[in-house]
Amino acid sequence: MGNITLSIPEELQKKMKKHSDIRWSEVIRKTIQRRIEDLELLDSLTTRSELTQEGALEISKKIDASVAKKLGLVR
Repeated sequence: MGNITLSIPEELQKKMKKHSDIRWSEVIRKTIQRRIEDLELLDSLTTRSELTQEGALEISKKIDASVAKKLGLVR
């Protein structure tokens, strides 16, 4: 198993010490695992997607224009 060393602000460390019953390494391990699972799902979805960068930009511009119109920022 690999190891990670990280630095945390002193204030955060004080707060963590107040909850010494919690296994913080397990909390971090589970958080990393969830993030990896989310990224793998995202990779899976985007790998099968036929949406191009240009297509995404076009959709984004249309959404921005629609929102601006609804907010009365443009006519």
